[in-house]
Amino acid sequence: MSAVTYATAQILRVLPRQRIGRALGRLADSKWPAPVGRAVVGLYSRIYDVSLADCLPSGKTATAWPSFDAFFTRRLRDGARDIDRDPRVIASPADGRIDSMVRIDEAGTFVVKGRPYAVDELVGDAREAKRFLGGAGFVVYLSPRDYHRVHAPVSGQIRRMRSMPGDYFPVNAIGMRHVPNLFCRNRRVAVEIDADGGLGRVTVIMVVAMIVGRITTIGSDAHDLPFGEHIFDPPLKVARGDELGIFHLGSTAVVLVEGGRDRRAAGWLVEPGPVRYGQALYRVGETPAASDALRRTNGEAG
Repeated sequence: MSAVTYATAQILRVLPRQRIGRALGRLADSKWPAPVGRAVVGLYSRIYDVSLADCLPSGKTATAWPSFDAFFTRRLRDGARDIDRDPRVIASPADGRIDSMVRIDEAGTFVVKGRPYAVDELVGDAREAKRFLGGAGFVVYLSPRDYHRVHAPVSGQIRRMRSMPGDYFPVNAIGMRHVPNLFCRNRRVAVEIDADGGLGRVTVIMVVAMIVGRITTIGSDAHDLPFGEHIFDPPLKVARGDELGIFHLGSTAVVLVEGGRDRRAAGWLVEPGPVRYGQALYRVGETPAASDALRRTNGEAG
């Protein structure tokens, strides 16, 4: 550990992280004059090597985005990403980098960058956490250059989201190394999807970072999803690749996959590194119920 890294970590501990995030969020929402927009988008794109070729609008003019938040949360044009349609595959919910791909042990923990995390703390519900024993988990880190909308890794139904308060530590190499239990300490939103085809529960946890102003999600018109449980009755139906939520300034998505399946029939389809949303990451193992459901989905005889 370098002296600079250590010093940076100590400074981050004493900064008013929540107030900084809120202030930057308000600034990002502010409308900018066209010349300012062109300058900011051009400079930001050069610094972070941002490609606008796949974005809506075309990216030819910064005036298409009336604020930094509008630019940062830019949409992709139709067909810009291929969505894997294999009904047994868990797809990436976001563009970014896979930082960790792990099994969730029978004690309900998984390890990210050498640090153990308790699933019950991460999802905010001890009974819910039991679903994931023996299942899988992975982390997608969204860098400043990435597209910052989060999508459904499976088709299914959403009956509950849980918005949890927390801190605003940076979710980067410094934060991962120096802040114990980082993902469980930061503010986060857990989106629970009952996956089609008998695959069980797949939960996407959107974890904020230091400069994230807010999180918005489907099923809510709130400027920032309020803390607490949000129940949907009737449930929200989502198809694989549908948008779930937006980071208004960026962070990380954690995906948990329910356990109780044949591990011999399950496995990772990628190595750690860059991924795009919709890309196949993990193949779910079989249970008798899941196998029957998948055969029906595929139109096969029972």
